[in-house]
Amino acid sequence: MTDYLQEAQDLFDYTRDLRRDFHRHPELGFQEVRTAGIVARELTDLGLEVSTGVGKTGVVATLGGSNPGPVILARFDMDALPIQEETGAEYASQTPGVMHACGHDGHTAAGLTVARILDAHKEELKGTVKLVFQPAEEGLGGAEAMVADGVLENPRPEKSLSLHLWNDKPLGWIGITSGPAMSASDRFTVKIRGRGGHSAAPHLGIDPVVAGAQVITAIQNIVSRNVPPLESAVVTVTSMTGGEAFNVIPETVELRGTIRSFDPKIRELVLERFQKIVIGVSEAMGCNAEVDLQKITPATVNDHEMAKRVRKVAAQILPEAELDADERTMGSEDMAYMMDDIPGCYFFVGSSNHAQGLDAAHHHPKFDFDERALPRAAALMAAAVVEFLE
Repeated sequence: MTDYLQEAQDLFDYTRDLRRDFHRHPELGFQEVRTAGIVARELTDLGLEVSTGVGKTGVVATLGGSNPGPVILARFDMDALPIQEETGAEYASQTPGVMHACGHDGHTAAGLTVARILDAHKEELKGTVKLVFQPAEEGLGGAEAMVADGVLENPRPEKSLSLHLWNDKPLGWIGITSGPAMSASDRFTVKIRGRGGHSAAPHLGIDPVVAGAQVITAIQNIVSRNVPPLESAVVTVTSMTGGEAFNVIPETVELRGTIRSFDPKIRELVLERFQKIVIGVSEAMGCNAEVDLQKITPATVNDHEMAKRVRKVAAQILPEAELDADERTMGSEDMAYMMDDIPGCYFFVGSSNHAQGLDAAHHHPKFDFDERALPRAAALMAAAVVEFLE
């Protein structure tokens, strides 16, 4: 049996150097011009068939084996976040206000390593590997853009795979869940309008601030009183803005936040109750409300049989790993748009190291990870691809 972990470890310098270069030069969603250029160059140098500009700044490469077989899609995201880095690392971001605070730099580097490993075995492969480097995963619609540009056609994949370095868990841990792995995500903006006035005479106005406070409290009852106790949902208000002066009741207040769920029926239930409660409570307080709900991504749901087979592969190539078959998160992932159409498995690779201080949460200014997770991620992805080609 091929030792994919050893091959990935042999390429560790290559992977780490790429990751640190991407980290120094982060690019926001749909702006990954430099990153995509490096990805395309590396894949072209392998002699692969490469397409650029897929979904604006995405890159797709086709690696054909010597024998006929299925088409397997392996996807890696490339975008950074609008966060000012505070790690102090020697490879820290050189772009003010932008950093790789979620590990996508590692995903891209691991994906290029997977390409090298698989290319070295192309004479043995039965089928075709579609390597997809996706832009704008962070809520900007990158996966949808790639799907619209035909990433799931010509050739059409039979199965799809993706991964995430996971700082919630330590190096040595692997999470491969059957069924829902990441939640659906919906974004809301609520504008509550009252009648402004002087803070000393609130009876002459209609206070949207008080109405907003009542709305925030009321919508928390959706999960506790409308969602069945054995199901999951989260309603979070992350922003409440309104008014500029300390002695003026404002005309309007704006609430913003997210709604997350796993089950499509629960998702629709929460969205329906949210709208009714926001409008009803606002009216009861003498205000009127406008509700803007945007569906960001459906839940990421793993195919049961695929998850089972990836766990088998993980046990073979990472025998010392702590395998977790029940890791689910209310974080969301637009890989769901590809997996909605193509059966898939999305897995997590533990990457934190508390002793070295590499344990900040995703999207934190001090986020960084133990780079020894990179060959583990590349090896597992390469081995999983081969598993489904066979």
